[in-house]
Amino acid sequence: MTTTARATVAGIVLLGAVVLVIVLTSGAGGYRIDAQFANAGQLVKGNIVSVAGEPVGTVEDLRLGDGGQAVAQLSIREDYAPLRRGTRAVIRKRSLSSAAGDYVDLQLGPGGADEIGDGGTIPGVDTESDVPLDAVFNTFDPVARVAVGDSIRFLRDTTRGREARANAALKYLSPALSSSSALLTQLDRNRPDLERFVTATAGLVTDLSARDDALAGVVSNLSATMRALGAERAGLGEAVTRLPLFLRQTNTTFVNLRAALDDLDPLVTAATPVVRDSLRPLFAQLRPFATDARPTVRDLSRTIRRPGTDNDLVELLRRQPAVDAIANRTARRNGADRPGALKALQAALKGATPQLAFARPYSVDAVGWFDDFSASGGDDALGGYSRAGLGLNQFSFTPSLNALVSVPPALRPLLNSGLATGRNDRCPGSIERAAPDGSNPFKPTPDFNCDLTQLPVGP
Repeated sequence: MTTTARATVAGIVLLGAVVLVIVLTSGAGGYRIDAQFANAGQLVKGNIVSVAGEPVGTVEDLRLGDGGQAVAQLSIREDYAPLRRGTRAVIRKRSLSSAAGDYVDLQLGPGGADEIGDGGTIPGVDTESDVPLDAVFNTFDPVARVAVGDSIRFLRDTTRGREARANAALKYLSPALSSSSALLTQLDRNRPDLERFVTATAGLVTDLSARDDALAGVVSNLSATMRALGAERAGLGEAVTRLPLFLRQTNTTFVNLRAALDDLDPLVTAATPVVRDSLRPLFAQLRPFATDARPTVRDLSRTIRRPGTDNDLVELLRRQPAVDAIANRTARRNGADRPGALKALQAALKGATPQLAFARPYSVDAVGWFDDFSASGGDDALGGYSRAGLGLNQFSFTPSLNALVSVPPALRPLLNSGLATGRNDRCPGSIERAAPDGSNPFKPTPDFNCDLTQLPVGP
């Protein structure tokens, strides 16, 4: 072989080596991330990393992390970099017989999630380790086998004759387990918050334990409340039945109220000056009144209720049943069944009703007489004066003889010359001089037995 030929063969070999190196290195790429696994299983360096069955990288290194987890360094091809948050890494086996044929299956996260930078980490909550077959087999020890057999027989007996319903129920088991897995995953991600929640809950339970007596009272009262509600379940049921109609009527009322509020706008507009110009000064004057009324309100409060016995209105009202028994109820008194005092008084006054009815219009005269007794009169330039009238009867009572004695005949002409006689039918109000407006004297009824002309004598 000539020198030129040797040089050509050497160049081809060198070029092939360079191409081989480029191919090998391009498969690994320059994007590396760490994945934390609870158990790396049979994973070794050089195992494939795939996405949907297509190789996208390799496992470059395995080490023990600070938290006791297995950390696998994954080298990913550039065309799949970078990965997104939410990407899951699952260790799977190529076959049941493979001893070191595990691979890492990547389940890519959502495209809108944040990127995992070069050298980043897929946390343990987003990874799933492979379960060795010997671990599965070791689970079924003699005790477990008996228990599993009993469980299978129990499920067989429970679902016998209801297989269709059981199959329908199993369809909902997977979504329930998925939801539970998502919940537990979220709790694992928020482990600090969960720890704070557990700590706070422990403190709450401790505080509640210190107040177990109060809680027992609350539970007892709640039980009594529930029993009372249970006793009224018929009424509650009727109330619940009527509630929709009530709500519909309430809705109608509120709808109609809108129009009423619109109609009130002119009133509010017109009342604004009144409120501003009148109510504000009134409220300003009411403030000192409220301040001055505090002692009165305080005394009224003490009058209504104060410590001690027989010293407030509350206790007075409590005594009213006894007063009611004396005044209204028939009871055994003084050896006989006797009516209450008010009923006895009512019976006694029945015969006096005509007399009281006749005397009622003269109450004004009686009150006026008591009011002005020995003080009737007025004032003029000379001072005070009084007006008095003298009334005489044809007969007068003489204590010495204990008899009625008539006016002596010798005095009769003298008395008749200056006195008005026969004034025995005065009308109500005739004790005073006639008022300018003619309000007195007056007849209560047209047929009332009185004479309007009988007025007081004198000017």
